[in-house]
Amino acid sequence: MSKNQNQKEKKKIRDISLAKVFKTLIVPRWKLLSLGLFLIILNRLSGLVLPAASKYLMDDVIGDGNLGLLKILLLSVTAALLIQSVTSFLLTLLLSVEAQHLISKLRVQVQQHILKLPVRFFDNNKSGALVSRVMTDVEGVRNIVGTGLVQLFGGIITAVLSLILMINISWQMTLFVLIPVLIFGFISMKAFSYIRPVFRKRSVINADVTGRLTESLNGIRVIKGFNAEDQEIKTFAEGVDRLYQNVRKSLTTTSLVTSSATFLLGLATVGIMGFGGYFIIGGEMTTGDFLSFTLFLGFMIAPIVQMSNIGTQMTDAFAGLDRTEEIMNEPIEEDYIKGGVEMETLKGDIKFDNVGFAYEKEKDVLHDINFDAPSGSVTALVGSSGSGKSTIAGLVATFLRPSSGSITVDGIELDTISISSFRKHLGVVLQDDFLFEGTIRENIMFPRPEATEDQLLEAVKAAHVSEFTDRFDEGLDTTIGERGVKLSGGQRQRIAIARAILADPRILLLDEATSNLDTESESLIQESLSRLMKGRTTIVIAHRLSTIRQANQILVIEEGRIVERGNHDELIAKEGRYYQLYTYQARI
Repeated sequence: MSKNQNQKEKKKIRDISLAKVFKTLIVPRWKLLSLGLFLIILNRLSGLVLPAASKYLMDDVIGDGNLGLLKILLLSVTAALLIQSVTSFLLTLLLSVEAQHLISKLRVQVQQHILKLPVRFFDNNKSGALVSRVMTDVEGVRNIVGTGLVQLFGGIITAVLSLILMINISWQMTLFVLIPVLIFGFISMKAFSYIRPVFRKRSVINADVTGRLTESLNGIRVIKGFNAEDQEIKTFAEGVDRLYQNVRKSLTTTSLVTSSATFLLGLATVGIMGFGGYFIIGGEMTTGDFLSFTLFLGFMIAPIVQMSNIGTQMTDAFAGLDRTEEIMNEPIEEDYIKGGVEMETLKGDIKFDNVGFAYEKEKDVLHDINFDAPSGSVTALVGSSGSGKSTIAGLVATFLRPSSGSITVDGIELDTISISSFRKHLGVVLQDDFLFEGTIRENIMFPRPEATEDQLLEAVKAAHVSEFTDRFDEGLDTTIGERGVKLSGGQRQRIAIARAILADPRILLLDEATSNLDTESESLIQESLSRLMKGRTTIVIAHRLSTIRQANQILVIEEGRIVERGNHDELIAKEGRYYQLYTYQARI
């Protein structure tokens, strides 16, 4: 992609975010934000009472000795302070709380969307980076819907009102003040246009660093097993340094804005001291006018400086929303469906017709795959590692989509069936026995949380899970740790099989379902798997060829092609590739 295309793409993302901010965040909350704006106006107007009262204090109360006016001024200023306090509290109560509520809702929406994305998306993105997308990127919303946006408008109102009152006192002094203010505004605009990509890149770096940290913590046994702590520390330190360099760049830019504000607005203050002294000596201005002008200048400058800080926060917020927008624009699995046929009931007749698949264009990993898997049959896939067996299973599970050809279930194109309605009838036992942190009970009941205790115990018995849970003090309520680290590989495998049994699927995918079992456990599991597979369409992937002798058909896959097919006896009689694999394992 060219540099110009990249720039256009980035601009497109920013434009989408700006439009979405007003459409999805501001417009639905216009009443709340309008109330917030009213409160901020009231807050800022009450704040102008003090500088306005200072003129009368100097010229009329002190100058003329008017004690009656002093009482009125004191009451007015006290009332203004009370209004300021109450409105500040209400602003926080209304807008800050609403902003946090919105952040919670956005997190849920982003998480929902991510879970609906295709499996290939997760293959190309780190889990830690996606966690950052959900938890961190949406936080900037508080600077838009919260007090940030309202304070920005409030600051503008305060600055404009102060400017009008300053002009009323002395237009010459006001004109002198505007020159450094306008220069400051120009510097701020340039700085914010520069800093937004910096904030955006920070989100990417932060997600990468978080992702790497998550991976290293999950793989701590591998790190320690290979004595690779120093290597991992170095990798993480490099990521943290990249994050530091990005933060340093943003801090330098924001510091430039703040420093220029200090100098330019301080220069304006020095100028009005000279002008004010000259006008007072010449009798063109009273001491009260000068004091009021100076205080109004402070009230004009303060929100301008505050607006620069808010501008930085808003820039950070939009950078996070840009990334949120990107992920929310990712097409979900259902977007690839051509129809949306609902499969309330399913027999389980599966047919592959000239199916090809490629992870990358012009790099096919499957070529012209043709086979029928009738309802209730067992189809075994065997072959060398990397031959395409798991890819075929992934196509059946709709984790992947064929590049060519078609897959039908009960005569209906799989691409036209609603994914959720199809997967209701699907059960999987994967080679990587992923278990969630929690109890054994929670993991087995994961596909059917509404299952009865009898159904649970039946699945536990069928998968021979009770053989090891009976030895635990808490039985099925034993906590197994993250990814089931407290259990052996065989124990995790049996829990995964029990989970599939409880799901009671019509189509069953077994990917190396007995790979982590010892000989004794394997014989027990083979018995329960035979019971599980009965009456269900089953696709089995196995390196242990002794486990698939009873399969209705065996497909030998090599380099993405079916090179042999038949049952065990037929393939042994051919003395081809299957015969070589089987006799080799028998010798071992």
